[in-house]
Amino acid sequence: MSDYVIDPGRRPALPVLGRTALYPVHRVYCIGRNYADHAVEMGHDPDREPPFFFLKNPDNLDPSGTFPYPPESQDVHHEVELAVALGTGGTSLAIAEAAACVYGYAVSLDMTRRDLQAEAKKLARPWEIAKAFERSAPIGPIVPAAEVGALDHGPVTLAVNGVVRQAGDLDQMIWKVPEMIAHLSRFFTLAPGDVILTGTPAGVGAVVPGDVMEARIAALPPLVVTVA
Repeated sequence: MSDYVIDPGRRPALPVLGRTALYPVHRVYCIGRNYADHAVEMGHDPDREPPFFFLKNPDNLDPSGTFPYPPESQDVHHEVELAVALGTGGTSLAIAEAAACVYGYAVSLDMTRRDLQAEAKKLARPWEIAKAFERSAPIGPIVPAAEVGALDHGPVTLAVNGVVRQAGDLDQMIWKVPEMIAHLSRFFTLAPGDVILTGTPAGVGAVVPGDVMEARIAALPPLVVTVA
């Protein structure tokens, strides 16, 4: 006899480079406007104010290499981001403790229904309709931190059909990875399996079906995604 009244399905999980075992996903936190030049292009002051976060759903993370253009939107943007996968968690973590929580890193995209986000902002409503839709976070394989070290610098780029649109460096993040983790842990109980998307540099822009996006971050495997 089942322990559930309906089939609970499978827990979302991601591939880990060089391993057959998968990384199970618990929650997905996303930091907004964490690169000064992107804050400016979105019409905000880049001064170092406290970070803010929004959520995607665990099953929004998609390693398939295909991004289905979502319905009910005519302006969908790419945002290349470093994904940080936690191996441990906790509450009210010090920065040194937060750094030790990192299991690994991956290249990811925060795909955004920009038209619906703009409408939500105008009405002072939440962004989930623009951010947490199906397959809205294409992601590459996780690379353990033990193999690449702490990623605090290195180029971040995204090209569409071979033309570079976004270019920055991890050292331009306003809030660094340990600071983000420590800040989040003041408000949430972080856990193994939590994934944090760390913000995007300037150059975000629209894609259409048929476009091919290629995202690269430091020494991580590139992420190539076709818009379908």
